[in-house]
Amino acid sequence: MCLQYWAQVNPLSTVPRPNLFIIGAMKAGTTSLHGYLNAHPDIVMSEPKEPCYFVHPQELNWPQIEQLQLWQNEAKYLALFPDATEAKVIGESSTPYAKFPAIGQIPERIARFNPEARFIYVLRDPIERTISHYLHEVRRGNEHRDMVTAISQNPLYTSVSDYDLQLRQYLNYFDLRQFLVLTFEAMTADTPGTIAQVFEWLGVDSSFQPPNLTSKAHVTPKTFYQKGRLYRLRYSWPWNQIAELLPNRVRKLGLKTLIREVDRDAELVHKQAVTDYLRPLQQSQVRRLSQLLNREFPEWSVLWGPDAGARRALRSVGE
Repeated sequence: MCLQYWAQVNPLSTVPRPNLFIIGAMKAGTTSLHGYLNAHPDIVMSEPKEPCYFVHPQELNWPQIEQLQLWQNEAKYLALFPDATEAKVIGESSTPYAKFPAIGQIPERIARFNPEARFIYVLRDPIERTISHYLHEVRRGNEHRDMVTAISQNPLYTSVSDYDLQLRQYLNYFDLRQFLVLTFEAMTADTPGTIAQVFEWLGVDSSFQPPNLTSKAHVTPKTFYQKGRLYRLRYSWPWNQIAELLPNRVRKLGLKTLIREVDRDAELVHKQAVTDYLRPLQQSQVRRLSQLLNREFPEWSVLWGPDAGARRALRSVGE
């Protein structure tokens, strides 16, 4: 009777809640994984991929956050999953959920929302991820410093790659058994096998093969575009109104004034210096992670450098 009354006064109590969160890591293949899962008939993933419902708007300066206006609006958040009634798994993939300490209190908020939630955390060689993160910010026009300066001065780049730090925030509220930890490298080397593993862990038909299994989302090209601050106007309402009145060649000319090509190889000149800087720090972090998860990560060849081959051999002997 009490439950029936509660359902009447709070209709959201009967709406299925998301029970799966892909929390990161940023630049570790979460966009592809989100798409693979969404193709499964028993899984509904959010559109957009990163609603960031549990992130306070002041903690993340994304135009999408302002557009969605989901903060403390549960009805609007649940509306992102319109076909979830019959789904076994309902999920989203907001990578800012693993950006502590820049963004905090996410595990606590999710625990209040759904204490039975499950999590997928995709990890990548932390040095490779850090560099990819930097290039991502350069491309978006948010980063203008050289690679060495930016990574050494902005702790966000390295904290997002500290997987032990990020995971332990969640373990204050959730059990480790609620987490499936994957690596970008394993998913790249054997995508079908990794996706089957994910489906099996989620309790859905693991023989299902997504039709988009061979596609890769957000692959960084050899040459990419760096967007200046004015490029944000490209997706603004005033630009859209003006652009409709302009010939196509004029629109293209206008866009060329807002972007410039960046040679990725030129940006990677400092990669070795960054690697030398990051390796001691991130090796220590991964050793703590290995103790927590009781597993090694020999596939992270950039992180381990000359020791990577020995680590792979040691693992094969152990197997």
